[in-house]
Amino acid sequence: MTETAATGYIPLPIIMPGDLRQSHRHRVTPLNLESASEIKSRGITALTVTTPTSSRPRHTARVPPPSRWRSPEFMFYALAHIVVLPFLCKVPMDLSNSSNSNYDTFKDRLSPGWIGGRQVDNSDRQYRTFRDNVATLVLLSSSHIILSALYFRFSKSITSLLRISDVSQIPFSAVFSLLMLIGLHGCSAIKILLILSINYGISKRLGGRSMAPFVMWFFNMGMLFMNELYDGYKFGAIHPALESLDRMRGFYPRWNVGFNITMLRLVSFSMDYYWACQNTKATESVSPADEKERVKTSHGLDEYSLINYFAYAIYPPLYIAGPIMSFNNFMWQMRRPVDMRFRSTLIYLLRFVGCLMTMELILHYMYVVAIKDTNAWWGGTPAEISLVGFWNLVIVWLKLLIPWRFFRLWALADGVDAPENMVRCVANNYSILGFWRSWHRSYNIWLTRYLYVPLGGMDRRITSTLLVFTFVALWHDLSFKLLAWGWLVSLFIIPELTARYLVPASKFGDRPWYRHVAAIGGVFNLLMLMIANLIGFVVGLEGMKHMAAELFGTLRGKKRCEEGSIEDAEDNFLYIVVIML
Repeated sequence: MTETAATGYIPLPIIMPGDLRQSHRHRVTPLNLESASEIKSRGITALTVTTPTSSRPRHTARVPPPSRWRSPEFMFYALAHIVVLPFLCKVPMDLSNSSNSNYDTFKDRLSPGWIGGRQVDNSDRQYRTFRDNVATLVLLSSSHIILSALYFRFSKSITSLLRISDVSQIPFSAVFSLLMLIGLHGCSAIKILLILSINYGISKRLGGRSMAPFVMWFFNMGMLFMNELYDGYKFGAIHPALESLDRMRGFYPRWNVGFNITMLRLVSFSMDYYWACQNTKATESVSPADEKERVKTSHGLDEYSLINYFAYAIYPPLYIAGPIMSFNNFMWQMRRPVDMRFRSTLIYLLRFVGCLMTMELILHYMYVVAIKDTNAWWGGTPAEISLVGFWNLVIVWLKLLIPWRFFRLWALADGVDAPENMVRCVANNYSILGFWRSWHRSYNIWLTRYLYVPLGGMDRRITSTLLVFTFVALWHDLSFKLLAWGWLVSLFIIPELTARYLVPASKFGDRPWYRHVAAIGGVFNLLMLMIANLIGFVVGLEGMKHMAAELFGTLRGKKRCEEGSIEDAEDNFLYIVVIML
């Protein structure tokens, strides 16, 4: 998965996620979802169970049920956690030791580590790119933050002398972005700037015409396919005399790989400008109160200028991997910066370091990525195979969360409150709908505003959802396994929607049996999410077939291809999927 960000990631855009700040009356910091009293009252569960929602908070006099923490039921749950959680860690750690009979199969993929004298599984290419360049990214981000602060102080002193009230960071951001673009991609920065210029020209030329969205979408989707087809283009293909430009590659020559993120910003600018052209209401006096209002409130047409467009499209903290902000939101924060508290930013930094160290511990003691890539899990027991898959998904979640939080932290230090992408722990997703609203949340917001709602939204739910997930799969990678992932996710949503319709919480939520039925449904949701994401972002469709053969071919899970027919195991796997649905 990737991102993107890879990206794996797409939230179901059925409901627009809620805002980080709810109102002026109940104001919280940009990094919190609830007030301090609410978080304290929920204890440790506040760390993971908050899912964004578009519904407004309802203050009712509902009497809470009696606490079950000391009940026999919850004591049993506590005992299960004491036994099961260490087991979940022990199995992959045992598989990662040299005593494992398959150790020689994957040991060449390990690298020297720095914790406990152990090696580290740095074999995931996507995370390795980030991990090996952390020092460079810290230097780049620090330089940007320091220079940005110096520019602000200098500009403020100049504007005070000239008696000008507004201090804009846009000129500095545009210049720094251009220099960073050249440093990252070398002469390929010309290609990026050309694509950006064409998109800007199309948007300004068509304005609010009805054909504008179709032309804009056709151009941007076409560029994604062309970038992939021609591998970022070559100057030498235009004329042999230009071949020397291809050797000026910069620090990150494969610009086309990360252009998917930039494409989302181009669409955001074009659509926001299109809606601004159709909006006859004056917006200059409007001051949006929260994130949702900033996203949907248009600016005056003069704010959709070329310099603002370039500053937004290649804004340094968010350029490489996001999170994704809409043009409207970005410009509102440039014009009226949000209140950033140093303490909140510092806490966010500490949380980031904690996530980074958690990832380091996993990579040093669980070599599940190398085991997965070399098929060293073949012949394992069902528990071993299942936990190799599970911990690969945990690593996928962490390898996306860590870069996203780094770049968001960079933006926060620069005074820009970008959306948080991961607002729910990967192991705490019992709802498929909630999972997609909480996984890559900024992408969810983008999909809802620019694709799901224009396609018909709730009025054409099934069609819109299928088209959205098809786009998401193609946007991540032009491969069949991600198309299969997108279609599986669309299919797996149906059981939960059906259950919510037949057994609504509003009608049966107070029944004693309801939470147990919901828990059983949550287990099946977890299994379906694991299947879809293992196919899309871990082992692929063929790898999932082999994993299913190993799991379900025999009771012990030790079936090998030479011991029988793999088709039988695939039939068992399909049967289990049908039973789950």
